[in-house]
Order: sequence, then structure tokens, then C-alpha cells
Amino acid sequence: MSEPLNPEQLRSLTPLNVLSEQQWRELRSQLVPQPLLAGQLLFRQGDQARLTYYLLAGELLLQTHDGQQQRLLAGSEASCHPLSPSLPRLHEARALSDASVLALDSATLNRLLTWRLAYQDLLLALGQNDDVEWLERLLENPLFAKVPPSNVRAMLECLQRVELAAGSTVLREGEVGDCCYFLNSGRAEVIRGADSDKQVLAELDVGACFGEEALLADRPRNATVTMLEDGVVLRLERQAFFSLLKAPVVDEVSLGEGARLLASGAQWLDVRLQEEYERAHALESLNMPLQLLRLKARLLDKNRTYLCYCDSGKRSASAVFLLSQLGFSAYALRDGLDALPAVQRDGLLCESGSGYLARSGGRTERSR
Repeated sequence: MSEPLNPEQLRSLTPLNVLSEQQWRELRSQLVPQPLLAGQLLFRQGDQARLTYYLLAGELLLQTHDGQQQRLLAGSEASCHPLSPSLPRLHEARALSDASVLALDSATLNRLLTWRLAYQDLLLALGQNDDVEWLERLLENPLFAKVPPSNVRAMLECLQRVELAAGSTVLREGEVGDCCYFLNSGRAEVIRGADSDKQVLAELDVGACFGEEALLADRPRNATVTMLEDGVVLRLERQAFFSLLKAPVVDEVSLGEGARLLASGAQWLDVRLQEEYERAHALESLNMPLQLLRLKARLLDKNRTYLCYCDSGKRSASAVFLLSQLGFSAYALRDGLDALPAVQRDGLLCESGSGYLARSGGRTERSR
């Protein structure tokens, strides 16, 4: 079996190139190239497998039902984007030469991508705060893979700061779990058992979350955590913890409902990366990537309604939540571009139609 690819080998692939090192590690088991022999079929037109494919080596032929063909060569600009991303597939894909492809679970990729871009937005928003380094380490905790990105800001407002001396017990094995903790400074150790049966399970560093297992499993604490040096922990109560895991409700529209809003003066807001936008976008849409949305929102008009879209619907849902918090009227395209039938998707997106890019300095400019 081939070895997994490393991040440097995949940095040219959009939107994989924005993922963090930890997210690459989460995807590691999927980052194994799959060989294709010349003439072998990768997928048929109409295929609905929720996989995102990239061409790594060789050449593929993409063909539509009416016979239109596109030869795709690894290393070309087009090969840096997912192959026929819409479901059901708009193309049949067959290897013209011996080739190699990468196949990733689309749901996992979309979750990681949405979290990463929302995380970058949060760090930008808190950029003047001395705790940004701590926050970066905190958000690398696997717990946050389960948390809707829009909830993290609210979580930070719920944390209760507790200063502890070295030797203090933060939580004790066998106790009822009524909260969890985040280590803000100092070090702590996790111990199970006592006296001769005492076993040190782990040492915790800044950014660690602990105590959440008792909440998730609704069971007593399974270990004791003690401070190894003076430090600070941040306490999150049980009720706030479970609120953290619930996705906020955002307003959504179908493509037809969106068309009626457009006729009344609404505008499409493309919250994907600029590289994705330039590949194909809605006419007269404004590109404002999710991770820059809070920073560039001043360019938007609060008297106008914005219709946010992305591929899966996850990034646009986060965008609508953020815009609503900032006082804008916004809707997300339900389930994203990938859920649209081929005819509707082709009618909405174009490769060279004009639109707008949000630029630095408080301005927008026309796109190609």
C-alpha cells in the first residue's frame, strides 16, 4: 500500500491548501493515492458517491452525456480543483494513461474546511488580544471538530477564570461531572487510582481541554487532574457546554426563492476562496471569503439582502450567522451548489461572467 502524501505534496490543491497541520493529520488515512490504469473508469456520469477527487498524475478524459470532452492533465491549473464536483456527477471520468487520483470523503473535507476558515476569522477578530496564542492552541483540540464554528465566540464569553496553586486538585475521580475545563496557563497531570494503584495517564499543556468525557458520557469522572505548577484554568458549565455543540439556526432559501430576492435587489455573496470563485461564479456576485468576512463586512450595504453560497452549504451557513450578528439581512443557499441539479448549477455559475472582488483598503473591483 502506498504511503500517505504529505501536506507539501498537496499544497497546490484548492481548497485543501488552507487546512492546518492538525487537519492534515486527521485526513492522513485518506491521503493515499489511488492508481488508475489506462482506460479504467473513475466514475460514471450520474454517480452520487460523496467523494472529492483530485488528479495527481497522468491524464483523464471527462465526457458529458452529449459527447463534450475535456482532457485533463495532472499539473495543469484545472487539475488543482476537484473533478466534476456536482452530485450527481456531470461527467464520466476515464484514465487516458496510467494515472493516480486522490479520493477524500466530502463531508469530512467540508467540515474541516468550514472550521478552518471560521477559525481564521475568529483569530482576526481577536487579533489585538494577548490570548490569541492560547486560543490557537485551544482550537487545535479535537473536541472543537464537533463544535459549530459560529459558537466558539459565544463559548469564550461563558468561560470562568480560576487561578490555582501548584498541587491543587481541579477535578477528582468518581465525582459527578458538572463542567469541563481548559488549561489557560501552567501544567497539570491526569491520574487514575490512588496510593499503590496510582497511575499517571498524561501531562496537560496550555490549551488542553479536560473533564468533557464525563459530560459527553453522563458518567462520573474517570480520573483526577492536579496542577503541577501555578496556573489558570477556565471553567465551562455543563449547560453552556451542551449549548456549544448545537448548531445555530440560519435562514436558508432555495434557488427559486433566491431568484425572487435577486429581482428585488438582493445580491449573491460567494464565500468560497478566490481561487474557487474565479473558476466559476454567479453573475454579478461579490466574492468575500468566509475567513475575511468579518474584516471586510464594512463593504456591504445594510439596506441590501445578501444570498450566500458555497459548495456544500456549510461555509455559507457560517457566513449567514456572522452577517446576522453584524446586523445584515442574509440567507444561505440551501445545501449549497453541490445539491443543485446540473441544469440549475450550469445556469447559475459561469466561468467568465463579471462579478466583484472585495479588496483591501475598503474597495471592491470588477472580476473577470
